Amino acid sequence: MRDRFALFKLRILLLSLLVSGVFVLIPFSFLSADKEPGRQKTDAVSIQFTHDIQPLLETHCLSCHGPEKPESGFSLTSRKSALTGGNYGTAIIPGKPDQSPLLLMISGTHQAEIVMPPEGEGERLSDKAVAAIRQWIREGANWPDALVLGAKSKQRKLHWSFQPIIKPELPVVQNENWCKNEIDHFILHRLEQEKISPSEAADKATLIRRITLDLTGLPPTPAEVDQFLNDSSPEAYERVVERLLASPRFGEKWARHWLDLCHYADSDGYLTDAVRPHAWRYRDWVVNSLNENKPFDQFTIEQLAGDLLPETTPAQHAGTGFLRQTLSNREGGADLEEFRVNKVVDRTKLMGTVWLGLTLECCRCHNHKYDPITQKEFYQFYAFFNSAYEVNIDAPLAGEEERLQQQVEYQQKRQALIDPIREPLEKLQREWERKMLYAAMHPADDHHWARAWEVMGLVWGVGTGEGQQEGLEILKMEPAQRSQRQQDDLLDYFLGRGHLVNGGQFKELKLNELARKLGELRKEYPAVSRAPAVREMLIPQLAYVHLRGSFQSPGIPVEPATPAFLPAMEQQKQNRLDLARWLVSNDNPLTARVTVNRIWQEYFGQGIVVSSDDFGTQGDSPSHPQLLDWLAYRFRSQGWDVKDLHRLIVTSATYRQSSRIRADIQQRDPANRLLSHQVSLRLPAETVRDQALAVSGLLSEKQGGPCVRPPQPDSVVMEAFGYNTWEVSTGEDRYRRGLYTLTLRTSPYAQAVIFDAPNPSQSCSRRDRSNTPLQALTLLNDPVYFEAARQLAKRILSEEQGDLEERLRYAFRLCLSREPLEPEVKRLKLLYQQERNQSEASEGKISKEEAAWTVVASVLLNLHEFITRD
Repeated sequence: MRDRFALFKLRILLLSLLVSGVFVLIPFSFLSADKEPGRQKTDAVSIQFTHDIQPLLETHCLSCHGPEKPESGFSLTSRKSALTGGNYGTAIIPGKPDQSPLLLMISGTHQAEIVMPPEGEGERLSDKAVAAIRQWIREGANWPDALVLGAKSKQRKLHWSFQPIIKPELPVVQNENWCKNEIDHFILHRLEQEKISPSEAADKATLIRRITLDLTGLPPTPAEVDQFLNDSSPEAYERVVERLLASPRFGEKWARHWLDLCHYADSDGYLTDAVRPHAWRYRDWVVNSLNENKPFDQFTIEQLAGDLLPETTPAQHAGTGFLRQTLSNREGGADLEEFRVNKVVDRTKLMGTVWLGLTLECCRCHNHKYDPITQKEFYQFYAFFNSAYEVNIDAPLAGEEERLQQQVEYQQKRQALIDPIREPLEKLQREWERKMLYAAMHPADDHHWARAWEVMGLVWGVGTGEGQQEGLEILKMEPAQRSQRQQDDLLDYFLGRGHLVNGGQFKELKLNELARKLGELRKEYPAVSRAPAVREMLIPQLAYVHLRGSFQSPGIPVEPATPAFLPAMEQQKQNRLDLARWLVSNDNPLTARVTVNRIWQEYFGQGIVVSSDDFGTQGDSPSHPQLLDWLAYRFRSQGWDVKDLHRLIVTSATYRQSSRIRADIQQRDPANRLLSHQVSLRLPAETVRDQALAVSGLLSEKQGGPCVRPPQPDSVVMEAFGYNTWEVSTGEDRYRRGLYTLTLRTSPYAQAVIFDAPNPSQSCSRRDRSNTPLQALTLLNDPVYFEAARQLAKRILSEEQGDLEERLRYAFRLCLSREPLEPEVKRLKLLYQQERNQSEASEGKISKEEAAWTVVASVLLNLHEFITRD
């Protein structure tokens, strides 16, 4: 990497400082000869900086290379910054104008296509202007030490979200009796200022359906509704909230939002899109962490740096599965360094989006156009993740204690099989490893071995969960550095492919027979379960600014660091653990604000800051800034207690309001930014299906474990490379929650996509909600919903033995958690009679009665109210 950097730096210094806008340096639209300020200069006349050079820089350079986010990191505000240079390296060499890249660029003496300013962006420098700068550099590039050009603007650094969080005082309100907790003071205060009254509270039936769907993603049962409706005590609602927060369904529901943020999926992406057999371990880690109410600061640290914690446990280490949600390319001929860099970039972007609420990706190629983040600072963030390599760790599941004990016996038997031929076997394997490693690093040199490397990435990845990048890191290690599991996996893979090295010796050593015996031994002693994770390299990998975002154009080297506009780290030695602790430190103003805002948006349809992914200067302003800071301060000071934050929000009077549309505020506050009422929200994609399964009685309560494949047409996966069929799961796996559905990046589960599930290859901090005919057709015709309708019909007939009206009322309570209105009962009675009369004596294997009730059930599952949370 150092050699590559040196070559590129030499080329840049000699050829171009301004190529690709890095030294967009000086859009010098220098004045023509008759307009040039100052007297005409020659090499024999001394240059005065303030008279001859300063006007040129202030007029033509500081707009791009001034004090605030100078292009390419090159500032012309002081002599020190000018001589330091930017991302491309040194620009001015005092006393040597012909070796100063800046002069080469503005004079256009090297190559016409890389002159400064670029073609079409300003007039060329006059010869006199170039001569003046040449003479100035020859004379030592003199510049008064105290002279700083350009007025330093603090506007962007003073942006509201970058300021410290200071706990606001509770506002005084007139109607204090309305307030249930502190949140309501802030909401009511603003409403009273606008002379708007809050809405009445939602009725109890609506409220229990709302809170149950919001906290668990499932509807309440009729028994749970009845219990709440019949409980007249003042604490009835709070008891429901505590029961739901303690439910294991809480973690399943709220994990989905976090998995959207980190674009979780069960496959690699790109063309091959190979399935990741252990990806679900991270999904389950998130669910379990939320259910056990892991403090958000610890939740953060374990995901970004669980491997770096002192005496880390497998459970903590498995949290770094967050960093494994990047895409992986296992195509033959793919440049592994290119896609490794893409992973590191993605991890950097994810960190910025998830914890800081900033669009860091803008800085991969250039300084941020709106926020005070430079390209160099992006790569300083990047440097935190640059030395993390991918690995799958042994992470035993509950009940695997016996497997751990059996591994000792397994290793003894394994070694007994290998020992007789250990020396020639190791020699042959090392030869194979060298060829494989070379093929990985030079995919275009030898098609035969490049193809072998591709197969290694595919077969190894599917078979054991190790992919190309993991395999590459193992190959790079000295044998003594490899874990026992890594040694075993690599040997077993070699035994399956090693004949490519020396077929004769492979046969002579009877390695096929050895492979067979080791395979049988593995079946007899299954290994403990694994989890995707990362580890830190023993020797950190150097990081550089990537000029114009290209890893093939390294600029200046960078060390891990945080942006200058935010509070600095305290630690001298900075790694991912330091970064994680900095993110959740009291000094960082963004993490707490961003986190409470995202949780808030799930309860009200939008955040206090609507642009929940952008807290920068181009994002939305908060509707209630003091409330946001009060929530953030409380969240942080209460030990980052996640369930406490949920409890606070859902027990507020603001949350409990009716969602009835009010004509008196339609013109004044059409977007409900003032929160004068609740909002009706279409349920998330997974909840739409989960609810249909729940009310029908089909839903499985099984938690965790490998992904499942619920019914969908085979044609859906035809777009995914390597997949020709969708093998539908059987038994209860067919009816598990949507959280557990296998997600292929190139072909996500179709029903989820129809109901606006996000692209699993991109981070999503707020889902869209659309209303399309395809959604209605899916609810009406899709086999999943037809099966749910049939099962719901059977449930109604078996659980309610009353007359037609009683059964209709029970169906309403199952699906909508309320009693039907009389016009609704009348309409459904008519529908039932029509279907009962039109049905044939037998429709397949179901009776006329069941067929009629299936239609009624289908209508209920298709109601807008059914897929909406009020």
